Amino acid sequence: MDRPILIVDDDADVRDSLRVLLEAHGMAVQDFESTAEFAAADRQHGRACLILDLHLPVMGGLDYLASLGQDGPGVPVIMVTGRSDEASRSRAFELGAVAFLEKPVDDRELLSAIGRAIGD
Repeated sequence: MDRPILIVDDDADVRDSLRVLLEAHGMAVQDFESTAEFAAADRQHGRACLILDLHLPVMGGLDYLASLGQDGPGVPVIMVTGRSDEASRSRAFELGAVAFLEKPVDDRELLSAIGRAIGD
């Protein structure tokens, strides 16, 4: 797989478990604990896939997704959350998210969403 998987989640345990799962499936993974850390990183990942937590301190996932641009985020985004509601789900899809998954994320569901997101 030539697309890195980028994870933005403030929960280190979630980041670690996602990293273990994805690396076990041969994926390159980078993780960040906030949207600010992610934005500050050198991101030359034109073909990346972003797994983005909905509820983050300072700037939440929906706000960050909205800030990525009017024409969509440029990279496929899979939104994940431990506290879902229909308004957030609808807004995520309006902003261009390709999937909206609830934590704890089912491994097969996540892998399927990544496959759809990157066209593999």
